Amino acid sequence: MNIENRQKLSEIIRKARGTMSQRAFGKLLGVSATAVQLWERGDTVPDTDNLAKLAARSGYTLEEFLRLLDGKAVSEAPEINDIVEKIQFLPLGQVALIGRAVADRFAAAAEVSGD
Repeated sequence: MNIENRQKLSEIIRKARGTMSQRAFGKLLGVSATAVQLWERGDTVPDTDNLAKLAARSGYTLEEFLRLLDGKAVSEAPEINDIVEKIQFLPLGQVALIGRAVADRFAAAAEVSGD
């Protein structure tokens, strides 16, 4: 991966991490905080599995994510990114309602799958 691609990747990782600590973000992805730090500095590049996780976290498919890193045209980011951005500024009461709806959705999915 060339330097430009590593810089883009670093920016995307920082944006995907948002206000989360590197440790919390690493835990979310199943890697160490040091791995996140090395990715953000451009010292190392995530493996394919972690690139896929970063792509999903950023609202892209792996293919779209790789195209983005190569500087190629990618369709507009999905609406989900806009929704997540708006949630960050909602009053906590409204965020709680969204959280409850999400929890209910996961519970229903778990019942269907038997988990």
